[in-house]
Amino acid sequence: MAPSTITTTLSDLPDVILSNISALVTDTRARNSLSLVSRKFLALERSTRSHLTLRGNARDLHLLPGCFRSISHLDLSFLSPWGHSLLSSLPTDHQNLLALRLRLCFPSVSSLAVYARSPSSLELLLPQWPRIRHVKLVRWHQRPSQIPLGGDFVSVFEHCGFLESLDLSAFYHWTEDLPPVLLRYADVAARLTRLNLLTASFNDGYKSSEIVDITKACPNLRDFRVACTFDPRYFEFVGDETLSAVSTNCPKLTVLHMVDTAALTSPRAIPDGGDSAVTVGTLVEVFSALPCLEELVLDVGKNVKQSGVALEALNSKCKKLRALKLGQFHSVCSATEWRLDGVALCGGLQSLSIKNSRDLSDMGLVAIGRGCCKLSKFEVQGCENVTVKGVRTMVTLLRKTLTDVRISCCKNLDATASLKAVEPIYDRIKKLHIDCVWSSVEEEGGVEETNHGDDDDYERSQKRCKYSSDESLNGFCFEERVWEKLEYLSLWINVGEFLTPLPMTGLDDCPNLEEIRIKIEGDCRGKHKPAEPELGLSCLALYPKLSKMQLDCGDTIGYALTAPPMQMDLSLWERFFLIGIGNLSLSELDYWPPQDRDVNQRSLYLPGAGLLQECLTLRKLFIHGTAYEHFMNFLLRIPNLRDVQLREDYYPAPENDMSTEMRVGSCSRFEDQLNSRNIID
Repeated sequence: MAPSTITTTLSDLPDVILSNISALVTDTRARNSLSLVSRKFLALERSTRSHLTLRGNARDLHLLPGCFRSISHLDLSFLSPWGHSLLSSLPTDHQNLLALRLRLCFPSVSSLAVYARSPSSLELLLPQWPRIRHVKLVRWHQRPSQIPLGGDFVSVFEHCGFLESLDLSAFYHWTEDLPPVLLRYADVAARLTRLNLLTASFNDGYKSSEIVDITKACPNLRDFRVACTFDPRYFEFVGDETLSAVSTNCPKLTVLHMVDTAALTSPRAIPDGGDSAVTVGTLVEVFSALPCLEELVLDVGKNVKQSGVALEALNSKCKKLRALKLGQFHSVCSATEWRLDGVALCGGLQSLSIKNSRDLSDMGLVAIGRGCCKLSKFEVQGCENVTVKGVRTMVTLLRKTLTDVRISCCKNLDATASLKAVEPIYDRIKKLHIDCVWSSVEEEGGVEETNHGDDDDYERSQKRCKYSSDESLNGFCFEERVWEKLEYLSLWINVGEFLTPLPMTGLDDCPNLEEIRIKIEGDCRGKHKPAEPELGLSCLALYPKLSKMQLDCGDTIGYALTAPPMQMDLSLWERFFLIGIGNLSLSELDYWPPQDRDVNQRSLYLPGAGLLQECLTLRKLFIHGTAYEHFMNFLLRIPNLRDVQLREDYYPAPENDMSTEMRVGSCSRFEDQLNSRNIID
């Protein structure tokens, strides 16, 4: 009789090892599949899942399952209808019961994110988890004027006695709201170790005195990020005194981000000039007072001259520094006589971003490549003197470590030049951003301008690239390349230009490209109909694994209503942008429609809805704007679409629902139809 064979399977491993394996799986669908293997795997998956983002309609919260009892990070900011106060549409007694239901389903929550259009949502939720340590508030609507000063934050500090981290980066508020609350709840404020005030919707940011008060109240901060104004022409601008106060009041800082509000609202804009009130001597003192600094962002929007000396002090005083971003700093690396100086002496850096440094040259880039030999991420923006030779030499020196490169707003680096510059790491690079500027050769056609006041813009609008495989660029010859490890591609393109030349620049073979972000920016007003009928999304079909796209037309400005004669309104421009998207096998799409700022309207139009319904492989679709209900019903024709949401996550989000746009009832009806369908998988 043959001996019986015993088969060992994965289930035979000890539970401790299986728990560790399960905890390392981060993809949501993979975890869901894991839970379907067996009851044992279901229990392991539920016990190791720590992060959960709830979707669906807030009215259905009573249907929540009670099996996710290990969740520590709970995100409620994406519940539908998006942008409304949580539970506010329900009777008062129901609100309290559902808040209690949330606590029973998720008893271990220590981190909470919620859309707090008014403080009432926080009054309901925060008492349910008294030991909560991290809170993220989200609000793109205007602050209600009837809320008393500090009213947005009183409930947070009153109910969260163990609070360690507060994130207000996506929460519109008044800057004068926060400092009095921090002073009132001094014990809680002293516990804070992370405070994120990089709110993009600010006009002026936090004033100098407010920053000083905040850092005094929070002496144990390790991570401080704030939007402010460095322009000396403004009242209470940030200068030497403020920087010194931050370093003195919070000596334990490991992460410091101080960004001018102009850089947040218009990140690609090149400032007019003018000097900041930040001096090199003060920077040296600040760096000396922050020896634990690991990540530093100073985007001041005004010139900081002769900064090389301060950056050398940064290297000697902050030995743990790993990430650095500088905006409007000059003389960051002089590279005279091949001597390393300035930022090139920061040899421990792993991430470096240099923005709008007018005197940065190719020799400076070479020195950075020689000195910062551990760089894995590098960004250069708005540096007019750098060329393809300088970037290419630096990339060659960093070939063993560099995997993430961003090149934008550099006069001498169009799309072809940028790709030639990163060619030495074509087989290693994982993330890449370039500007789609096709300025190599004259072409026929283009977009006609009604106003030719700017000769450069008019000349660019008449050009499109015609590439030849036997032509060279600055001495570098074209060769076929396989960008084997490229997983993420980011593109910027001016409105009216075309995407079709992209594959001909040498970026045609990317077998593992999974995600792409396309930012279309510019003013449609004054432009005639483009010479070709589409932007050129169809050309992206040659990337076989492309499944995620972010198509951002949010900074494309035009006429939402009737356009002047010989011009197109935004519905026709939207058709121009979206034609061909159905040819791509996308599973996830984030789409920001173009906008009319005069009427604060950012909507999905009929042509856009019709073209989006052709994306038959979509599972997730997030439209960052509004839409009519009958346009949304077009999307029900996508067979496996599981998750759709309208998010007005731009400031100011429309206060009141339009009479014919998506309202609470419209959203609920659409979601009911979406959820009632039978999904194959």
